Amino acid sequence: MVLRIESPAPPIKVESWLRGQPLNGFQPGKVYILEFWATWCAPCVATMPHLGELQEKYRDSGLDVVAIAASEQAPTTDEARTKLDAWLTQNVPKLNYRIAFDGAREMYAHWMEASSTSAIPATFVVDRDGRIAFIGNPAQLDDILPKVLKGIWRASDEAKAEDATRIAENVRVARERALTKPIYAKLHATMKTEDWTTALSVVEEGVAKMPDAINLRVIHVNLLLHKIRDFRAALPVLRQLVRDAIDRKSEHWMTMALSQLFQPTTDESYLPRVECLTIARELSENILALNPPEGDGDKFLSYGQVAQYFYNSGNTKRAIELIELALQSVDQSKSLPDQVKRGFVPALRKALADYRGSKTSYGNPRYVRQGKASQKAKAATRDQQV
Repeated sequence: MVLRIESPAPPIKVESWLRGQPLNGFQPGKVYILEFWATWCAPCVATMPHLGELQEKYRDSGLDVVAIAASEQAPTTDEARTKLDAWLTQNVPKLNYRIAFDGAREMYAHWMEASSTSAIPATFVVDRDGRIAFIGNPAQLDDILPKVLKGIWRASDEAKAEDATRIAENVRVARERALTKPIYAKLHATMKTEDWTTALSVVEEGVAKMPDAINLRVIHVNLLLHKIRDFRAALPVLRQLVRDAIDRKSEHWMTMALSQLFQPTTDESYLPRVECLTIARELSENILALNPPEGDGDKFLSYGQVAQYFYNSGNTKRAIELIELALQSVDQSKSLPDQVKRGFVPALRKALADYRGSKTSYGNPRYVRQGKASQKAKAATRDQQV
C-alpha cells in the first residue's frame, strides 16, 4: 500500500492507550493529527508542548491530537510500555492529548512504512472525511493546519507540490540508506582494527556514490587529517567540503568542516597553522553571516566551533563572547528539551572556563611553533603511519 495525500487513512490499531480515552476510529467531521514519536528522540520531545498548544487552540474546531509511540527501545514490549508510562508520568504529567503504544508496530507499518517515511517525529493529518491531508514534519503544522481545518488545503496545488517533494525526498533518503548501510558496516570493521588505509578506500567509495552524505564527507577528511595525518592529501578534500558547505549556505556542513580543524582532545601540532586558520576563518565568517550574533538563531549549534577558531587565532576575548552567546541561546530556546540542553551546556561551560583561564589574550594559545625538535617529532610521527 502506498500512502500519500488523498489516500484513505489506515485504521487505528494499537496495543494500549497510555493517556486519554481510546480512539477506535476516525469520526467524520473531525480533523486528526497523528504524531509518530519516541522518548529517546529529542526533536519529538521538543514538539510535545507545541502539540499540546495546538490541541488546546483548535479543540473547538474539531481537532484531536494522537501521539503514536511505535519506536521505544527496550528488551521486551512490556518493558517498553512500562518505561514509556513512567517517562510520561515524570515528564508530562498534565498532557492534554492521547498517547497510544504501538508495540507490535502495526500502525508503524500501515502509516510510516506505507508512506516511505523513515524519520521521526513524523506527522500525519487526517481530514474531516477520513483522508490523508498532510504527511511531513510537525514544524509545518502552524502554516498547514489552519488550512486543513478550513477545508482548503488538501486539494490545493501547494499541497500536491508539497507531497511530491516529500515523496522525492523519501526516495532519495531510502536510496542513500541502502547504499550507506554496507559502507558503514565495512567502515566500522576497519576503524575498529585501525586499518586506516582500507577505511580510506571504503569511505572514498562511499563519497563517490553519495557526495551529498555529509557524515561520509567528514569521515573522509578526518581519516586523512587525523588518522593517516597526510595534510597534503587532506587539503583538497577539505577545501572541496568547505566550498560545498558555503555554496549550500549550510551552517551544519560548515560547522562539521570546522570541527575537523580544531579538536581539543587531538594533537594538532603537525597541522600547518596558517593554512588551517585561513580555512577556519572563511568558515567562521560564513557561519556568523548566516547566524549573526544579534539574530535569533540557535547559536549553541555552531558557536562553540567558531569560538574555537577565534581562540586558536589568538582572539580570546571574541571566543569568550561567542561562548557566552551560545549559552544564552541554550537558556532562551523554548523548544529545546532539557536532556538536549544537558548535552550542550557542559562542553560550552568547560570551553568558557578554559578561555577565561588562558593567560594569552592575543597570540597563539594552542599551536606550538615548529622548531627543530618538534620538526623531528613530526617526521617520526609520519614514519609510523600505517
